[in-house]
Amino acid sequence: MEPASTTTAAGVAWDAPDQAPGAPPPGHRWQRWPLGLLLPLGLGLGWEALVACGLANGHLLPPPSRIVVTLVALARSGDLWLHIWATLQRVALGFLFGVLAGTAGGALTGYSPLARRLFDPTLQALRSIPSIAWVPLFILWFGIFETSKVILIAVGVFFPIYLALSAAILDVDRKLVEVARIFRFSPLEMVWRVLLPATLPSYVTALRAGLGLGWMFVVAAEFMGASEGLGFLLVDGQMTGRPQTVLASIAVFALLGKATDGLLAAGTQRFLRWQDGFRTPR
Repeated sequence: MEPASTTTAAGVAWDAPDQAPGAPPPGHRWQRWPLGLLLPLGLGLGWEALVACGLANGHLLPPPSRIVVTLVALARSGDLWLHIWATLQRVALGFLFGVLAGTAGGALTGYSPLARRLFDPTLQALRSIPSIAWVPLFILWFGIFETSKVILIAVGVFFPIYLALSAAILDVDRKLVEVARIFRFSPLEMVWRVLLPATLPSYVTALRAGLGLGWMFVVAAEFMGASEGLGFLLVDGQMTGRPQTVLASIAVFALLGKATDGLLAAGTQRFLRWQDGFRTPR
């Protein structure tokens, strides 16, 4: 978008900066991300100092240095990469199937009143079932191998996407729909030119929420007889009394979750450049 041109009282034209109110100067964007590291680094260094000074017991809650040593040892042995790859595969497949099902279900119930009355009450009831409650049933149906794990993750991803997309379609401004009908838009044109742009911001947010739930559900999925994966590593550390292994697994979960969320946000940002909100980056 070209910057707006403004004329001063002296008749001199100048270009107003194309920047949202309250947004930091463009040259300082690179300085924003380190601020997010202040809290975890501060907590970690504080706990490290308390344990080093003997003011806290680092057995059940090991300091960051012991967690780093554990991660380095797992990486050198190759076990860490094996567990990360297994978990990434499950989350990726579960996220893919959950997104496809959630998008189809949300679009159908949002667009069709008949489908909404038919399917939405049942899906809303199923949404309240805890994830761990599905585990025994999926083991009976699909066994303890990869199929049950991927389906459980897909269930976790499905519901936030379904709910957000269905609600976003219902919340589309009626005036936009009426204008489209006046211009005799076909159903496909209605979806492509009205509903899709109007629901896209909510849909992108739902994708990120679904991805976060996918990482949460993969832990429950890897309780189902897994022999590899970060969830298995976490349980193994708990069973063998190694809290540093448990915390190392949690740290890797957090890093992978943040990394994949950042990639998803960056990948979808180009589709939302038309937004002109208060927090829209410039």
